[in-house]
Amino acid sequence: MSEVTRHIAIVGCGQLAQMMAQEGKPLGITFSFLAEKGEDAGCVEGLGTIVRLDEAGSGEDLFQALGCPEVITAEREQVDVALLRALQRFCPVYPDPHVFEKAQHRLREKRALTESGLPVAPFMPAQGRDELLNALDKLGYPAFIKSCENGYDGKNQWRVKDAAELQEAIEEAKDLPCVVEASVDFSCEVSLIGARSVSGEVKTYPLTENLHRQGTLLLSKAPYQDEQLLASARAYLQKLMDDWDYVGVLSVECFVTSEGLLVNEIAPRVHNSGHWTLVGADTSQFANHLRAILDMPLGDTECPRPAAMVNMLGVDRAPTGKNEGVWLYGKTLRPGRKMGHVLLVDDSSEELAQRCEAMIADLYQQ
Repeated sequence: MSEVTRHIAIVGCGQLAQMMAQEGKPLGITFSFLAEKGEDAGCVEGLGTIVRLDEAGSGEDLFQALGCPEVITAEREQVDVALLRALQRFCPVYPDPHVFEKAQHRLREKRALTESGLPVAPFMPAQGRDELLNALDKLGYPAFIKSCENGYDGKNQWRVKDAAELQEAIEEAKDLPCVVEASVDFSCEVSLIGARSVSGEVKTYPLTENLHRQGTLLLSKAPYQDEQLLASARAYLQKLMDDWDYVGVLSVECFVTSEGLLVNEIAPRVHNSGHWTLVGADTSQFANHLRAILDMPLGDTECPRPAAMVNMLGVDRAPTGKNEGVWLYGKTLRPGRKMGHVLLVDDSSEELAQRCEAMIADLYQQ
């Protein structure tokens, strides 16, 4: 008797869906992909059936077109929650739609984090000139103004350090619902990625240190060696997973401050800062996400040697320097767009840091 094929449908057709499908193939998993109207599906061409949302009918019709998947997941937060709930009538959707509902809206996210007892920077909701002025009067300068929706990789975000910059931000933000956050004095940003299976098994990767360029992740290095901070981050992650009955990979991004970790934001999916796991861990974040949502045993998450990822932002050529892997996503080149990434592994953190600097110089011709 032949083995039953496991089949997963992924909402979204970008590089995260691409890498999930690539990592799922050795596990014997097949895939289909749901593309929104006008979405570029080039990243997943040849990896499974691509279904266009505007070509589908009812939720049942869409489920059938996707090949009657065993489970449905998503590669991004900005998904139609009502659609996920409609599909949930036919198979499990992991993470649950209520998590996407929280994560895709900054104010809901902040409130969900505080409801779970996690520390965050002081914040206030604000919409329009008067509320923004009131929020800055209470929180003080400098501060960040972030739109509640569609704010990522530095988009729809404004750092204001005085009244003149606030006025510019007010004119650009117009009447967008926003969250105003007090500026935090932090030494660096770290992220913790973990996976929780349907049965409740949890595994976490080491803390990863992240460096951004113009609001977009440029470099991630693991492990970030601080056992006390790692314990705090694991406790935060576990609390959210328990409170939300979470299934799949979850990323928690935090600021390292003199008083410990402050949570910045979460991502209910495989995350850019975890790409190093493709070569730096026995089981990648992508494979463990698939294992988690199919309730398979989770794989090893240890990082035996220091590992790093350098994002290729607006760069679509392979580097000349030594590396442990280059991923090109096959996307159309645009300034600042994530076109791929380079992975590095070394025996020492010092050597790895030097190689990261050289790789950034190589990619960006510095």
